[in-house]
Amino acid sequence: MTSFFKRIYLFALVFGFSAFVLSCTRLPNVQGKGELLLQGVWNQDSIANNNKLLNYTKHHFKISCDSFYVDLTTYSKANYYEDSCFNKGVWKEYAKGTYLVKGDTLLLNGTFTKANYKQKVSGCYRNGRYLANFKIKSSSANNLVLESLNDQRECILVLKEKITCEQKEL
Repeated sequence: MTSFFKRIYLFALVFGFSAFVLSCTRLPNVQGKGELLLQGVWNQDSIANNNKLLNYTKHHFKISCDSFYVDLTTYSKANYYEDSCFNKGVWKEYAKGTYLVKGDTLLLNGTFTKANYKQKVSGCYRNGRYLANFKIKSSSANNLVLESLNDQRECILVLKEKITCEQKEL
């Protein structure tokens, strides 16, 4: 009787392993295509009522395939950093990563970088993870209106250059 159970066990093991191997499909080793509408260089040229705000940030996005690069220029009347970092209330930060659109929400998942988009591990301002979520309020061929889900500020972007996604190997 033990020989019978050993055969059943071996058959179940081989069948289970075969089913597991055959059910898996290898994903292509290339970046995703992203959203066609978002492909390009987008700039936030102005911010409504900026003279009344204590601080605000202008965004400059480059979106290619499923990747984003963002330059953040912050203007502040209040000093949140060391005096050597405050830079008279104007400073730049950079981030890169991947994005995903779910329904009407743009999810950005990346890291803060140096100006050359290489990893930043220390220094003035923020470092580490860059996580931003925006509601896509409206979009057209040349304009994109986003609302930050963090502070409900609008980010009105204008298309400066269209980019065609050329997927690259990862």
